[in-house]
Amino acid sequence: MSMSRLFIVAGGAKGIGAAIGTLLAARGHRVAIADIDTDNAARTAQSMGTDHAAYHVDVSDEASVTRLFDAVQKQQGRISGLICAAGLLILPNGQRSPIEELELEDWERSFAVNTRGAFLCSREFLRRFSAMPTAHGRVVFLGSVAAQLGGYRSSAAYIAAKAGLMGYAKAYAREVAHLGITANCIAPGLIDTDMLRNTIASSGDLDKAANSIPLGRIGSVEDVAAAAAYLVSEEASYLTGSVIDVNGGYRMQ
Repeated sequence: MSMSRLFIVAGGAKGIGAAIGTLLAARGHRVAIADIDTDNAARTAQSMGTDHAAYHVDVSDEASVTRLFDAVQKQQGRISGLICAAGLLILPNGQRSPIEELELEDWERSFAVNTRGAFLCSREFLRRFSAMPTAHGRVVFLGSVAAQLGGYRSSAAYIAAKAGLMGYAKAYAREVAHLGITANCIAPGLIDTDMLRNTIASSGDLDKAANSIPLGRIGSVEDVAAAAAYLVSEEASYLTGSVIDVNGGYRMQ
């Protein structure tokens, strides 16, 4: 039986992050749900039971990330793993901006959350882990099939930010391997989240999108959570620097 460990889920208030935190809790781990959306983070943590807690964090802000790790470490102890699930897709007026109309502010904000946020959180985790190592250190990054395909509904800013994150995940995995930390990336395909529904106008469009997937359905947040739970398990100890596609066959390689 796997031992109980403490995980921070950055971006864990809703969607994929919440599903990952919930599954890790169900498997006996302690979970710190961290998000800029404090109210939903608290609701998610409360739904998981008494061994879990919610924290505020703005992953794009260095000081905020440091405060998060200080608080979790002080209140819950040694941190064994990190899930970088915070993500942002900016759609002005509900529409994807073509590159010639893309505002620099939206480009910078996309990188601040999707790429810088993962860097700041994973760097802080590494600093704490180096000072207080535990068995089976784990980091999981959330990329996107959009970064692999160039995207269809996502903005160029989101695609580029996620592509940068996926490259960073490999660099991180190589640098931390000597510490016994594994670091991997999940690239979700079309997953039934608020983010996807914001890019698809109607349920009819959602059904049409499902028809383009070999397995014939839109993915669930639980599908992604199951992959994350495997990556942080002891059974995945020889897997690092990898990208796990969770897309129903939407992209095959």
